[in-house]
Amino acid sequence: MSVVLRGLQSAQWTQIWARLAAAFAIGASFNLAFAPFGWWPLAILAPAALIALIRGLPPRRAAGAGMAFGVGLLAFGTYWLYTCLHVFGLVPVWLTLVLQALLIAWMALYFSAFCYLANRFWLKPGSIRDWLVLPALWVLLEWLRGWLLSGFPWLSTGYALIDSPLSGWAPIFGVYAVTWSAAVISVAINVTFMPGVPVSRRCLAFAVAVMLFAFPGLLARHAWTQATGAPLAIAAVQGAVPQDQKWQVKNRELTMQRYLRLTDDAWGSRLIIWPEAALPALAPNIQDYLMNLHEQGRAHDADFAIGLVNYLPETKQYFNGILVLNKPGNGWYYKRHLVPFGEYFPVPAFVRAWLRLMSLPYDDFTAGGSHQALLSAAGQKLGLTICYEDAFGSQQLKVLREAAVLINVTNDAWFGDSTARHQHLQIARMRALEAGRFLIRAANDGITAAIDPRGKVVAQLPQFQEGVLHTDVQPMMGLTPYARVGNYPVVLGALSLLAIAVWRRRGG
Repeated sequence: MSVVLRGLQSAQWTQIWARLAAAFAIGASFNLAFAPFGWWPLAILAPAALIALIRGLPPRRAAGAGMAFGVGLLAFGTYWLYTCLHVFGLVPVWLTLVLQALLIAWMALYFSAFCYLANRFWLKPGSIRDWLVLPALWVLLEWLRGWLLSGFPWLSTGYALIDSPLSGWAPIFGVYAVTWSAAVISVAINVTFMPGVPVSRRCLAFAVAVMLFAFPGLLARHAWTQATGAPLAIAAVQGAVPQDQKWQVKNRELTMQRYLRLTDDAWGSRLIIWPEAALPALAPNIQDYLMNLHEQGRAHDADFAIGLVNYLPETKQYFNGILVLNKPGNGWYYKRHLVPFGEYFPVPAFVRAWLRLMSLPYDDFTAGGSHQALLSAAGQKLGLTICYEDAFGSQQLKVLREAAVLINVTNDAWFGDSTARHQHLQIARMRALEAGRFLIRAANDGITAAIDPRGKVVAQLPQFQEGVLHTDVQPMMGLTPYARVGNYPVVLGALSLLAIAVWRRRGG
């Protein structure tokens, strides 16, 4: 008898480990849906496979499968953090691996929670679980992941679908509406192929999927924003300074002269953009350089938007900023959403003391105010963001009431030659589509690009090469539905559906 029991237990554990391995592989394959691969159907098929995998499982085992799925997605999707932290950030290998493991585990908990909650309270298959609970839970947890504890919206489902028909939902209700539509189609696939489902339900599921793909195409015919004024000639400068050489004292003058030389090729444009922290110096230390640049701009009828680090001696504050040089006067935009452990260290005093002891960089940037005045250049109001800020679309909605052109400066050299820079461009494309405006991004070594109001890249420079991107941009005014209402319809809609599901469950 004991031999039989041991055999059953062994077979059971084999099944458990096989399920975890399958979940991990499904999560890892999800990465292929994102740039640079762009196999967007996997953004629907991977969640569909996870839903099929946890069907009928006890809640804890379902949670384990969700955790394995999340680890597979995040481990392969954020491998470039090693380059950021250790190769360029000089964080010790062991600490880099600890920080990466903590981030992956924390983000994977959202997928674990999805599987646990679905199987803890709505284990029985049926319309409530399929059509109400699963899509609403998926989108709510993804939205929560995007802002809780500073947020990490990287690898959100909707971004992978920027080149799919579902992207048409973005200007209406934002990236999370794209996510929701994908989750509903994932459910429809499960219903269609689930054993024992009546033909009528299979046909209904198929019809829902077709409608979700077709409806955005009809809405895309409507122009939510309108052209205002004449096209604007813009030049984005890509200095291509290697990250490990940029801040070396011996290279400082060479870098500053490089940007002046590249700017000579940009004259004739009304607005010239330099990338994030383009110059390896603090603004107060190069006032003569900036003054001469401003005078050259006036002589050539050109304004500047320059990524630059500013330092205020009176308050001893560092700001990651954009300095706008124009004829009426100069102005600063300071980055509002800072990167934890990159631009500030949310750690107690004793950890800071240890960082000083280990000669590790630890100075914090100060976040810019949430209500900064819009800056103008070349006669147009600019919606400015720096690097990772463009991943937080809802924080940029206020500026769209006035801004006619969107500008993002970034330094993706921190990522090395990895998938991260392609995924960052994908995020920027979603922001342009949501806003119905052109977005110009200037990157230190790529990907410098111009994106049209439909989220399509209309021009870009090769990576890792210095150059100047010339493009004509049409300023736009007006508001998309998403710019008016933000994420509220999606979040409140998902909460309402979950409330209905809870009410139906309590009522038997």
